[in-house]
Amino acid sequence: MRIAVIDGQGGGFGKAIIENIRRSLGEGPFLMALGTNSLATSIMLKAGANEGATGENAIVINAPETDFIVGSIAIIAADSMCGELTPAMAKAVADAPAKKLLIPLSRSNIDIMGVNRKPLPHYIDDMIAFLKTADVQKE
Repeated sequence: MRIAVIDGQGGGFGKAIIENIRRSLGEGPFLMALGTNSLATSIMLKAGANEGATGENAIVINAPETDFIVGSIAIIAADSMCGELTPAMAKAVADAPAKKLLIPLSRSNIDIMGVNRKPLPHYIDDMIAFLKTADVQKE
C-alpha cells in the first residue's frame, strides 16, 4: 500500500498522521511525505515517512502514483494553506485516481455539512480504521 501524506506550513498535521499510521499499521505501508515546503517535508520524514519530496512538481508527479492520498480538505482547494497549496497541486490531488482520505479541518474556510466537528485525533483514528479495512480488502 502506497500512501501520500500532504501537508504544508509547519508539518505538524502530517507528522501526526504519519506517526499514527506507523503506530497502527507498522512498517507495511510505504509513506510518501509530500510537503508544500521543505520544513513540512522534513518534519514528516522525521515522523517516519519512507520518502519525501517538496513543492508543486513533487505533488503533481507523485499524487497519481499512490493508492491513498491523506491530508486536510485544504489539499483540494487552490491557494489554501495561506497560499502554499497552488492551483496545480489542488488539481493534481483532485484528479489523481488514488482514494482521498480528507480530514475536514475548517481553517481553509470550508465547512462540510453533515460532518460533526471533533478533535483532530478522532479524525485520525477514523482514517486509520479506514486504512486497516482497505488493507484487508486489497489482500
